Amino acid sequence: MIHTKRRSRKLGWRFVVLAVVVLFLLTAVVRNVWVDVYYIPSASMEPLLLPGDRVLVSRTDYSTTPVKRGDVVVFDGTGSFTPYDSGNGPLLDAAIGVGQWLGFVPNNNIYVKRVLGVAGDTVKCCSAAGELEVNGVPIAENYLYPGDKPSEFAFDVTVPQGTLWLMGDHRNVSLDSRSLLGSPGGGLISTDKVIGRPWATVWPLGRIHALVRDAVPAK
Repeated sequence: MIHTKRRSRKLGWRFVVLAVVVLFLLTAVVRNVWVDVYYIPSASMEPLLLPGDRVLVSRTDYSTTPVKRGDVVVFDGTGSFTPYDSGNGPLLDAAIGVGQWLGFVPNNNIYVKRVLGVAGDTVKCCSAAGELEVNGVPIAENYLYPGDKPSEFAFDVTVPQGTLWLMGDHRNVSLDSRSLLGSPGGGLISTDKVIGRPWATVWPLGRIHALVRDAVPAK
């Protein structure tokens, strides 16, 4: 009887380990193909997204439809918004990677911004009235952080094919395309770098809500 109990315990632990491995693999597939979760580390997208928010990001929204002006997108800024990094060593990189995957540690290469210009657009700031213009039309930016101007400095760019012009909603604190005007690429981000569209805030509990996809309206 004792031998049978020990065997049962071993089989039970093996089943638990197998279930955990299967759950982990299924979660990894879902997050790499359909829906992922990202940690918001900064105030650059306030008031829409707050530091510490965790957002669900759809990886499939742009598989059939293009990125639209006004979309909030999550993208990989490696080589553009952030320089290439040789890493911190295999062990520390692995630990950081696990923390990022679990949503506890921000990924310094991943950004979330609003698309203000798509291929062919001319984005300019600011007009005589102090407004952002897209293709010569003033834009009603109702999403801006209270008290922020559309931009503290002037710019006038035309967006080439395959790229996007991106800006944060909290313009005074946002590192975005404006900050890289003098860099290679001129602050424009390749559409291939877009990971997906955030469609819901899932943490903290009091912040759970859907994120509506809105176009940028002309005045």
